[in-house]
Amino acid sequence: MNKKKDVLFLCQYFYPEYVSSATLPFDTAEALKKAGFSVGALTGYPKEYNLNDEVPLKETYKGVEIRRLKYIQLKRSNIIGRLINYFSFTFFVALRINELRRYKVVIVYSNPPVLPLIAALASKLFSTKIVFVSYDVYPEMAHITNSISEDSIISNMMKRVNKIVFKHVNKVVALSNEMKAYLLNHRSMLLEEQVEVIPNWYEDKGIVDVRDASKNKLFSSIKEDANLIVSYFGNMGICQDLDTLVDAIRQFKDDSRVQFVFAGHGNKMDSLKKIVEKEKLENVNIFNFLHGQDFQDALNISDCFIVSLAEGLTGLAVPSKTYSYMMASKPVIAIMGAESDIAKDLTENNAGYAMEVGESSILVNSIKELRDDKEKCEKMGENCRSVFLKKYTKEHCTQQYVNMMQKILED
Repeated sequence: MNKKKDVLFLCQYFYPEYVSSATLPFDTAEALKKAGFSVGALTGYPKEYNLNDEVPLKETYKGVEIRRLKYIQLKRSNIIGRLINYFSFTFFVALRINELRRYKVVIVYSNPPVLPLIAALASKLFSTKIVFVSYDVYPEMAHITNSISEDSIISNMMKRVNKIVFKHVNKVVALSNEMKAYLLNHRSMLLEEQVEVIPNWYEDKGIVDVRDASKNKLFSSIKEDANLIVSYFGNMGICQDLDTLVDAIRQFKDDSRVQFVFAGHGNKMDSLKKIVEKEKLENVNIFNFLHGQDFQDALNISDCFIVSLAEGLTGLAVPSKTYSYMMASKPVIAIMGAESDIAKDLTENNAGYAMEVGESSILVNSIKELRDDKEKCEKMGENCRSVFLKKYTKEHCTQQYVNMMQKILED
């Protein structure tokens, strides 16, 4: 029998897709390869988040052996479409479970929620070690967002999957300390030493002259006389709070000095477009999902950023866009639980503001402070970047995966 390779990444999205759920696993894989591990990936075939015309089913890229599986891919805008995608991908992975036999360790992600079951089965059949990366906590997140009811068949199935998976994992990666606390409190089979806190990250692009970014014609609709550009990028779906933000935007309806920029996708983005049109909110600019240089330019022209989580989701998810904002050296305004790592980073380091869902008056005052005090805005931005350089660079965070993998393979 051939000697086992070190690490297999088992995830739905991977290189060359450009969303964070694809770039983060690939960054990790690349770091492990550079550290001397043999690395492979079993992943879905790119469709929605891909700029390449043709992608091979098999290739080796930067030393990572990638095998891609074609599966049913419907629109993700409704729960039925997402479920079909989840189960379709998991089914085709199950057909190739022997691929997992070739590796000592499988790193599997929480999306799709049923996929880790295949890794657990590989652990039982082949004695493969399992690292489970918890991007989101299911089924609780689906309960709180009313995606599924607590007594539904799908919810009960997810609970059974969790019991099986957590019985077989060697390590669980939580994205924050509040997520680790939640998992230890609600997954009785987990021991504290099994859970590692490794946050997501963003590649340091450096600080770029805003004048260059402002030449991007895509953003010509943004008024030039704006004192403050407040931006929200990424997903605006069931996990994000829109109401608090819209309440604040209404307060600046007649203030052209404050411009709001949104770019991304999600069902709440569609709701926002309708509100903006109906209420004639002329200082709101909405773009499609941005990536590459357009996203970089959008970061550079912005003066501050907003991240949010719907009520009750603190500890169940962490908005990864936060780290690109911190990298850009701009203040961040977080609408989420005060006990979250992000809220603490901002308030303890004078790097931004944090408030709970519904506290729109605090949000309004925060925006006014940044609008009227450019020196404070710049200082908070510098502090934000300092936090980023200390805790959230790609090199710093992926090194934690390297250290963890070295310990796992030594055992």
